[in-house]
Amino acid sequence: MLERLNRALDHLEARLDQEVDVAGAARIAAVSEYHFRRLFSALAGMPLPVYVRRRRMTLAGAEVAAGELTLLDVAVRYGYGSAEAFARAFRSVHGVGPGEARRTGAVLTAQPRMSFRVVVEGSTAMRYRTVQKEPFRFVGRRTRVPLVHEGVNAAAAAHLEALDERAVVRMKELSGGVEPQGILSAAVYLTDSREEGALADYWIGVLTAPGTAADDLDDSDGFEVLDVPAGTWAVFESRGPLPGALQELWRDVFTQWFPSNPYTSRPGPELLRTAPAATGEEPRSQLWVPVERTGRRPPRQLASL
Repeated sequence: MLERLNRALDHLEARLDQEVDVAGAARIAAVSEYHFRRLFSALAGMPLPVYVRRRRMTLAGAEVAAGELTLLDVAVRYGYGSAEAFARAFRSVHGVGPGEARRTGAVLTAQPRMSFRVVVEGSTAMRYRTVQKEPFRFVGRRTRVPLVHEGVNAAAAAHLEALDERAVVRMKELSGGVEPQGILSAAVYLTDSREEGALADYWIGVLTAPGTAADDLDDSDGFEVLDVPAGTWAVFESRGPLPGALQELWRDVFTQWFPSNPYTSRPGPELLRTAPAATGEEPRSQLWVPVERTGRRPPRQLASL
């Protein structure tokens, strides 16, 4: 998997002066474009478009400093239709405009070419199971929160604390016995980015069978409905202090489990179920990630990429 990802990066690197061919890179990596974008973001710590822009501006910076081409020629070479658009992109990476950089010899910022390598860290096995689920409905309250990689997510915590006893009772009444049972949280990501601060819809509620509960909702509940189609989920167990244990688990799923297993992520909500901890015990949680199994492509197709 890592070898294919690096070949995909080579494909992008060779086309930095052309339109970005993310779909072609995903084909080389033998995954969907959706999974390629999400996996890259998790492994690299930045969205793919940000990396491509930084690499382009790194190469453009060298040409601006060299002074052999006009600034407009450099802009056109790297896909910008106007000097103004190029200057904005250049400034976002280097902190100065291209004209100033050329006149003053300003210090520029370089984004190194990225590659992925296997790093052996410890010997803890990741236990998981896969569950094929029929269509279901998530009923609950929703808010929009930024992603937080370490520590408490204040916006998510405030949403949880805003649940009153009546809302909790109504959720339990609406629960339809669909696994995972009980009151859950769900994250629906709005972009393919997993960087700090990226936005997601954060739900708290229960699962029910499709077509149920909608007629039973009272406007005063403030509940919304999310219908989820059938699909496969990979289920991971976590034990440890929250939220750190879950944040580490999520990181390991995307940086270790996906590159090592024949699965890719797919659109859908990530579900989280946390069980109350008994005295003296650590909290236990389940992370449900929507996945699909990858198929082996025939060698002839791979060779044609």
